[in-house]
Amino acid sequence: MSNENEKAPAPSPSFVLTKGVNGLDKVLLRESRGSSAEVYLYGGQVTSWKNDHGEELLFLSSKAMFKPPKAIRGGIPICFPQFGSLGTLDSHGFARNRFWTIDNDPSPFSTNTLNKAFVDLILKPSEEDMKIWPHSFEYRLRVALGPGGDLMLTSRVRNTSSDGKPFSFTVAHHTYFSVSDISEVRVEGLETLDYLDFLQNKERFTEQGDALTFESEVDKIYVSTPTKIAIIDHEKKRTFVLLKDGLPDAVVWNPWDKKAKALADFGDDEYKHMLCVEAAAIEKPITLKPGEEWKGRLELSAVPSSYCSGQLDPRKVLQGSR
Repeated sequence: MSNENEKAPAPSPSFVLTKGVNGLDKVLLRESRGSSAEVYLYGGQVTSWKNDHGEELLFLSSKAMFKPPKAIRGGIPICFPQFGSLGTLDSHGFARNRFWTIDNDPSPFSTNTLNKAFVDLILKPSEEDMKIWPHSFEYRLRVALGPGGDLMLTSRVRNTSSDGKPFSFTVAHHTYFSVSDISEVRVEGLETLDYLDFLQNKERFTEQGDALTFESEVDKIYVSTPTKIAIIDHEKKRTFVLLKDGLPDAVVWNPWDKKAKALADFGDDEYKHMLCVEAAAIEKPITLKPGEEWKGRLELSAVPSSYCSGQLDPRKVLQGSR
C-alpha cells in the first residue's frame, strides 16, 4: 500500500543548465536520438545545433567574444526590437546582448508538447532598456529539438503596457548556417522576389536568377517570402530547410573577404564557411496594442541532398524529411 503522504516525483527538466564560455550560463538540450543544441541565457542565443552524428550545423566564429555587452558572433542571435540600423537604437536592438531568464511559467505555450527537449526563456525590459525604448513588453522564446533533430524557435512578444500605448518593432532570427564552401552553396525559394539591397542604399530590386549563388558580399532583405526556403550545400550533400510562420521576410548575408577582415570578432577567412539566411519581419513593422501578442515560428531541418543535373526541388526534400 502506498503512503498517501508520499509525493509524486517531480518531472525531470527537459534541459541541463550549466556554465559555458567565461562562466556564462547556458542550457543544453539533447534529443533521445542524439541531436543536441546549446542556448546561452546571454542573448537568449542558440550557439550550437548538432545532428545525431554530432556534426555542427550552425556557424560560430572562432573569434566570437562571450563578453557582455558584446553580442555573440554566430549561432542564432535574436534581433529585437529593431533589425539593423533601421531605427533609433543600436544596430539589431538590445535583445541579443541582454541576460534572459528561464521562464518557469510559459503560459502562452502549450505544455503537452511532443518535443521532450526544450527550454522556455523570457526577456523583460530593465529600467535602462525603458530609457532607450520606453515600452513594456514580454518576449518569450521556446527553443526545442524535434524527434528528427529539427530545431524550432517560437517567439512571442506581448505588449504589457498599462498606459494604453501601442508599440512597433522589427525582429529577426539571425541564423548563421555552417556551410562547406560559400561558392558551392545555392538558396532556393527566393527567386523572382523583391529585395532591398543594403549594399545599394536599400534600393528595391527583383531577383532575376533561378537560385541564389554567391561570389561576393551580399546583404539583402527579401520581402513577402514563402514559408519555405532551402539552402543547398553541394559539397556536404546537405540541404537546410527553413519553415517559418509569422516572419514574412528573409535576410541573406555574407560579409565576404574585406568586411570579414574588418570585423574584430570574425576570422579573416571564415566568410567561406557561413551563410546567414534569417527569418524576419522587417519591411512592415509589427504593431501591438496593450494586451496584444505577436507570434513567430522558425523550424530548421537538415536533410541529405540528392541531385539531378545540379537541380534540387526543396519541396521534394522537405517531403522526404517528414
